[in-house]
Amino acid sequence: MHTQPILVVGANGKTGSRVVTRLEEKGIAVRRGSRGADIPFDWEAPGTWKPALSGIRKAYVTYFPDLAFPGAVEKLEAFTKVAGQTGLEHIVLLSGRGEHFASLGEEVVRNSGLPFTIVRAAWFAQNFSEGYLRDPILGGVLPMPGGDIAEPIIDIDDIADVVVAALTEDGHLGERYEVTGPRLMTFAQMAEVLSTTLGRHIQHVPISFEDFHANVAASGDDFVADVFTKIARETLDGRNAYVTNGVEQALGRKPRDFAEFAAKAASHGVWATAA
Repeated sequence: MHTQPILVVGANGKTGSRVVTRLEEKGIAVRRGSRGADIPFDWEAPGTWKPALSGIRKAYVTYFPDLAFPGAVEKLEAFTKVAGQTGLEHIVLLSGRGEHFASLGEEVVRNSGLPFTIVRAAWFAQNFSEGYLRDPILGGVLPMPGGDIAEPIIDIDDIADVVVAALTEDGHLGERYEVTGPRLMTFAQMAEVLSTTLGRHIQHVPISFEDFHANVAASGDDFVADVFTKIARETLDGRNAYVTNGVEQALGRKPRDFAEFAAKAASHGVWATAA
C-alpha cells in the first residue's frame, strides 16, 4: 500500500520532523523535502520541485515561515500545478486559523484538482519549548501581545498525528480539520501552568506588537519576525477564541492539554538550564 515514499516538504520543521519520525516508525519510506536533502527541495528554486515530486503519490506540505510570507500563495499555486503534472494523488496542507493568506492558500489547494486534506492549526504549544519563547521562559517571563485574548493552543504532536492519519488511512480526502487544544487559555493562564509545572514563577508580561517583533527578531531574523508579528496582529484579536473538534474528528480522541505538553517538555529537560 505504501511502496512509494511520501514527500514531506519542510522535513526539518516543527511539524515536518515529527511527521517524518511517525511515518518511518510505521515502516513507510519518506522523501525529505529540504534544501539539504539528497533530492533537494527549495521553495525559492522551482526547478527542484519536479525532481522532488518524481515518483511521489502523497505529500505533506508546509511553507516556511508561513503562508502569510509575501509570494507564498503564488508559489503554492505553482507547486500544485507541478504536482498535478507529476501525478500527485494526495496533498496534505498545513494552514493557519484566522489568517487571510492561509485561507487563500487553502483555496489554491481546493481548486488545484488534486485530492487534498487541509489541517488548519491553532498557535503551537511548542513555541514555548522549541521556539522564540523558550529563552524568555528560562528567564522567568512569558512576553506576549494580545492582552487577555484566549487561544486554544495546540500540541504539535497532535498536528503530526492528524497529518500521518490523513496520509496513511482512508477517509480523510476532502476534509479540512481545524485543530485546536481542548480549552481556551489566556497567556497569563499558560504562564500559571508553566509555573506549576516548573516549580518556579513564570510571569506573563503583556507587551506591544513592536516589542514582540523585536523579541522574535532577536531569536531568529527580521523576515521571520515580520511574518510572525503580522500573524499575531491579525489573529490575536479574539477571532480564534473558540475550541474546535478537529483532532477528535480526525483521530477519534481528545487533543492533548497544554498542561500535558508542559509536563512532557519539562521531563525532557527543555527548560532545565534555568537559573
